Amino acid sequence: MTQNTTERTVVTHVVGAGDDAITYDVHGDLATASVETPALFLFAAPMDATGLEMLAGHFADRPVVTYDPRGAGRNPVGTGDISVERHADDLHRVIAALGVGPVDAFGTSGGAVNLLGLLAAHPEDVRVAVVHEPPLAADLPDREGVLAVIADMKRTYAAQGDGAAMAKFIPFVMLDGPVPDDYLEQPAPDPALFGMSAVDDGTRTNPLLRNMPAIIEYRVDAEALRGLGDRLVIAVGVESGDTLPARGARAVAAALDVEVTEFPSHHAGFTDQPGFPGDPAGFAARLREMLD
Repeated sequence: MTQNTTERTVVTHVVGAGDDAITYDVHGDLATASVETPALFLFAAPMDATGLEMLAGHFADRPVVTYDPRGAGRNPVGTGDISVERHADDLHRVIAALGVGPVDAFGTSGGAVNLLGLLAAHPEDVRVAVVHEPPLAADLPDREGVLAVIADMKRTYAAQGDGAAMAKFIPFVMLDGPVPDDYLEQPAPDPALFGMSAVDDGTRTNPLLRNMPAIIEYRVDAEALRGLGDRLVIAVGVESGDTLPARGARAVAAALDVEVTEFPSHHAGFTDQPGFPGDPAGFAARLREMLD
């Protein structure tokens, strides 16, 4: 599918087939990619390509690629858990299909974890990698507490469905600081507080919950990542405080003996949502600094 926008042409492609079909979009002309200015691959997880369109619009001087991660957006749905290694292989397949050599890559949230997996398995795929707020628990002092909360969330999802599980996810992802010892002793939140139904519709295809606990408990290959040197940037939003993604980023940076790089705004600072404003222009400018 080809879509004309006010900025440039966006062409949609699919790599793979059946359950392994992955949909991606090319913004602009891949023929303009060069060694000095390679294609820029922007991605998250489970957020699909639509969430990166605003950021893509700030890089009209080079071809940009966005995609829908496995189980999300235009891709086939499923009910099984999805590993970081599977996501990393999907990213590798998209980059290979582009046929323009190494890309610059920006991965955020679960996409940041998947980018770390890609870099460990296929470092040759990426020239510069910006890893933005990976929600990793492996090197945190409250690791067991984090994983216990995720396990409780998964049990709730299996027993009660999407609304009940997401009502637990939302306050957890907003938690600023380590998980208190008595966190799971709190009453379960009412899904209605977040505009969701407590009725279980029987589906179990939520890509966010399918990505857990694999993304949260993933342990980075520090030895492989250290070999990337200044090709790897670990980024944290200046407004993110001590939320899990920010703490995860700092823990990865410490494991690699590198400094974190501050980015404007918060976890979703590359976009602008009602009631949750970001700084898309400032975010894009900072990303450009890391890539140039």
